[in-house]
Amino acid sequence: MSARGSSKLKKHLIAMSEQRKETALGPEDIDITENLPLGREALDVAMAWAVIGIFAIVFLALVHYMSLILIPVTLAVVVGLILGLVADRLSRAGVPRFGIAFILSTLVFAVLFLIANSLAEPVATLVQEGPSFIERTINRIKPFLESQHWINVSPATFETGPMSMQSLIENSGNILGVITANLTPAIIQGMIFFAALLLFLYGRVRLRRTIILAFPTRRQRLMAIRVLNSIDEVLGYYFATASLLYLGLGVVMAAIAYFGGLSMPVLWGLFAFVSSFIPFLGITLMTVSVAIAGILTHDALLLGLIPAVIFCTVHLIMENLIFPAIMGRQWEINPFIVFIAILFWTWMWGAVGAMLALPLSLIMMTVLNELFPDRKTVPNLPG
Repeated sequence: MSARGSSKLKKHLIAMSEQRKETALGPEDIDITENLPLGREALDVAMAWAVIGIFAIVFLALVHYMSLILIPVTLAVVVGLILGLVADRLSRAGVPRFGIAFILSTLVFAVLFLIANSLAEPVATLVQEGPSFIERTINRIKPFLESQHWINVSPATFETGPMSMQSLIENSGNILGVITANLTPAIIQGMIFFAALLLFLYGRVRLRRTIILAFPTRRQRLMAIRVLNSIDEVLGYYFATASLLYLGLGVVMAAIAYFGGLSMPVLWGLFAFVSSFIPFLGITLMTVSVAIAGILTHDALLLGLIPAVIFCTVHLIMENLIFPAIMGRQWEINPFIVFIAILFWTWMWGAVGAMLALPLSLIMMTVLNELFPDRKTVPNLPG
């Protein structure tokens, strides 16, 4: 055999030996990524996430900067979606599109006007008697705070520093100044809201058709139809049921205020109805307000706290027993997600953002559940 043939045979034997070694190794023993350029790939991934992060920051900054316009427009779209089922029934009854938009917009305006009119007189009274109200509150709570030695509160605490009467009156004046400064933007936003609501209800069907036809394939269009119908159903059914339950809670609160000796029981019922639409924060503020009013009304501290305790108990029973039993588990959302959404939208848009947190969470979860039906979660909806 020649030297050239011997060299070829030797190379062939070496190749066969290496092939046997590779076939003898299991899949777990072979690292398929050992020859990949990990450094460059990791850099590309980091760059992609950096671009996404920069886009998210710019988008959130833009949302916050354009809040004067986005808040009323978003609120109008959400209210229009909530009224979607009513609009469909009016359309099937033969009411024209402009008639539907006018009727529903007028109804929303009438409800908001009645609420604002009911709150106008108590708010004006509170503004006029603000200093005396703060003084009476401090005088009533001060003995209890002084008796709790672990709080480290003394009479000097209410004479100097941030807890002094003078500081609280000055801060109340600053709050009134902020409210006055925001009155003009609020009027502008109210006008934008009603105009956007009227136009959204009028062009709602055409807008749905435009969104559906924007998708090229039949499957995508059917999915868009399913998502839009689910959003209308979830928002309409949830807020219709919640409105009835919270109306009952308002009646109960009015009865609690009446038998608990609180002034203006009907107004307390209205407060309970409105605040219940803001999860967590609404019940907290309402309970604290009832507790303060009870302490100012009754001489005994425990007696003054009874209306707040009863209201909080009734609200917890309704939210944790009655509401889930009526709504069912298919409409539930994780309370932690709702809580984070409230914090985020309150930080972005203030009080209106807190009210929009739950509807926006419902819309997002509905879209995700329809796009990924195999990954549906079963969250628990707070009130």
